[in-house]
Amino acid sequence: MIHFEWPYLFFALPLPLLVYWLPSKNKSEVVPLKVPVLLEGINSSVAATSNKKTSLILLSIIWILLVLASTRPQWLGEAVNIPSEGREMMIAVDLSGSMQVEDMSLNGRAVNRLDMLKVLLGDFIERRTGDRLGLILFGDDAYMQTPMTFDRKTVQQMLDETVLGLVGQQTAIGDAIALAVKRFNEAEESNRVLLLLTDGQNTAGKIPPEEALEIAIAKDVTIYTIGIGADVMLQQSIFGTRQVNPSSDLDEKSLKNIADKTNGHYFRARSSADLAQVYQLLDTLEPVEQDQKQMRPLSALYYWPLGIALTLCFIYLSLTNITSRISNRSI
Repeated sequence: MIHFEWPYLFFALPLPLLVYWLPSKNKSEVVPLKVPVLLEGINSSVAATSNKKTSLILLSIIWILLVLASTRPQWLGEAVNIPSEGREMMIAVDLSGSMQVEDMSLNGRAVNRLDMLKVLLGDFIERRTGDRLGLILFGDDAYMQTPMTFDRKTVQQMLDETVLGLVGQQTAIGDAIALAVKRFNEAEESNRVLLLLTDGQNTAGKIPPEEALEIAIAKDVTIYTIGIGADVMLQQSIFGTRQVNPSSDLDEKSLKNIADKTNGHYFRARSSADLAQVYQLLDTLEPVEQDQKQMRPLSALYYWPLGIALTLCFIYLSLTNITSRISNRSI
């Protein structure tokens, strides 16, 4: 719907009529222009009357448009829910070489850890209405893939476009934590949450996990750690089929310590069902804000009537100039 910020300015519409009707002492003293007898005629009289009517119509439309623009018309959009309390959630995803291990099952088929994570984490992101989300990818180093934003679709798209080996083959957990803490907005009062998903241990990076943990504690960041990977996997070899533990490199002790000291939780996801349950628990521990306010976005419209008025002014001045030249040539 259209809303006028200053509707009282519509009272200025009849102002030109009031000025025209006001009594003036000089009106009786005005001497009419003497027109030569040779120029008097029916055609010139009709043309003058027609030009006067055209000018009057143009000037009236211009005045109406200028008054309309001065009232500041605005378009009120549909109501949008805005959370009363903010939550910033950074998601750090491990892209090391071990994430290509196909020890997960999704819809009845074997998939690697990253493909399974994309599907289930995407569903989790979709549910986080009202949260500001960010995405960090870490391997040999940690990189900010998506800064904090309310645009969940962009975060999900950037997650879907990730590929194994994009940031190296190792695991820089400490760098991922430090980068996440650095990217949280300290100017806003919000719940700062880091969701760290990995299948290994810290093997790279410039900042040790212990040092990054101290920074997170000082900045009041809550960290939820998730260890990904099955405990048992059948592997084919020249000696036949044997059972192996594909998660032998997972440093659960360090992940538990990080979660405990930041008032978070450590979760173990051995299958896609486990990971889906973890996300449900996270929805419970960090619930989506329900007490929301509504805001109607405003779009300014004043430049439309103002632009049309200026165009008509140009047309009016052009017509007046042309008429004046024709009259001068006739004389």
